[in-house]
Amino acid sequence: MNVGELISRAARHFPKNVAWHDFFHRPVCYLELDQLTTKISCGLLNAGLTKGDRIAILLSNGPRVIEFMVGALKAGLVIVPLNSRLQLDDQIFILRDAECAALVFGPEFPSSATMFRQDLPELKYFFGVSDSEVTFDYRALTTVGEKLSSSIGPEDLAWLFYTSGTTGKSKGVMLTHRNLLSMVATNLIDLNPVTSTDVLLHAISLSFAGGFFMLHHLARGVRHVFLSGSFEPKGVFKIIQDERVTTVALVPTMIHMLVRSSDRSSFDLTSLHTVFYGGAAMHGERLSEALDAFGSIFLQSYGLGEAPLTLTVLGKSEHTGSNAGSAGRLATMVSLRIQDDDGLPLPNGETGEIAVRGDIVMKGYWKRPQETAEALKCGWLHTGDVGSLSEEGYLFIMDRKKDLIKSGGMTIAPREVEEVLSLHSSVQEVAVVGVPDDFWGEIVKAFVVLRPGVSASEAEIMDFCKKRLASFKKPRAVSFVKELPKSANNKILRRTLRDQQRVESTP
Repeated sequence: MNVGELISRAARHFPKNVAWHDFFHRPVCYLELDQLTTKISCGLLNAGLTKGDRIAILLSNGPRVIEFMVGALKAGLVIVPLNSRLQLDDQIFILRDAECAALVFGPEFPSSATMFRQDLPELKYFFGVSDSEVTFDYRALTTVGEKLSSSIGPEDLAWLFYTSGTTGKSKGVMLTHRNLLSMVATNLIDLNPVTSTDVLLHAISLSFAGGFFMLHHLARGVRHVFLSGSFEPKGVFKIIQDERVTTVALVPTMIHMLVRSSDRSSFDLTSLHTVFYGGAAMHGERLSEALDAFGSIFLQSYGLGEAPLTLTVLGKSEHTGSNAGSAGRLATMVSLRIQDDDGLPLPNGETGEIAVRGDIVMKGYWKRPQETAEALKCGWLHTGDVGSLSEEGYLFIMDRKKDLIKSGGMTIAPREVEEVLSLHSSVQEVAVVGVPDDFWGEIVKAFVVLRPGVSASEAEIMDFCKKRLASFKKPRAVSFVKELPKSANNKILRRTLRDQQRVESTP
């Protein structure tokens, strides 16, 4: 089986279910979606692409992204979604590294396509697409009548997913059809059992986690709604109300924005029964605020690009009590253990590196055999995350191994300090890093974004932590900033903060 078959099966089971409304507000049913993606598949192959070729997709969130993802997968091509928020140099790096043969781009990215033509002669095929279906390339692709056969197996490469680059240049994660199908099955079993009456709002990029979250909803014939433009609470509330949205995936920053918005009470949000979040921690105080605002509708999963979306799940009823700060319990089709620096398993309660295995784990890193060998040792994916398992099987994640702070021989997890700082009434966002120090080796430094209209001093912040943290864990320096550096996928870039600090401290 391959991923494209999920859509064909959905078309058989839910032929009249509306997948979405197109540019002309016309409903597109699943039977039409299946037929259209097959035409795109044939068109791409007839244009000259062959099975295994990489095809980059540079489109704003909308139906066209899904159509071309599915059409390319049906053709046996390897999709390389490009996040439009990346810098042009980063996009060129990905296109060159992936050795892409084709690019699908929207009318909002003509200058990017022109630049790619100049800098990447190996990029041979360009397909311009618009929502209104008026471009020649799109019409040509979708008028092919003959279905071309292509044998696609579960071990064939499906998605070349480029990491967000929080620790350096992005790496291409090789995800096979088996990996993605395992993820779909895991999500349906453990994450959110989807019904064909659900309505999914796409508020995060389909080129990243949104694309993973999309697949199991497509398999169940749900209706998809797309957020156009920037994320703005009032607009999001209106979409939820007007479209009767039931499900949305968000990053914690987005949830904070919705919670703080004074517009929330003006809209009927009663249709919303599931808010999925992941990719970053929800600190305790912020989680409590979200539960007070929306009720017990939150789902968390722990995953990474190398093992997408769902390794553990914290269910809706588990967001209170002692386990609320955890990443949940193990998904059905995944194995997970905590291990020491020698790769030996540790007992429950002890802290070490999180290692996982299962069909959801990547094939490896694209053109990086040494890094693949380092990540996939003895059949286990070494995640680089540090955590522990409770006796009840809940996973508590401390931090990335590379983010741990070593000060005076003691190890400090930034997340623990951030949890405390987030309790301060003036703090809107915070990131904690280790910065070089001649005496201690490293000291804890906090970068704080204050809530609008409030103030706080460095001494006040440090005194707040002094009462709540062990002495060696408290920040020894605080910087107030307007915003924190983030990746194109809204992850806080601690590495950038560390690098900036080193530059500033260099004589």
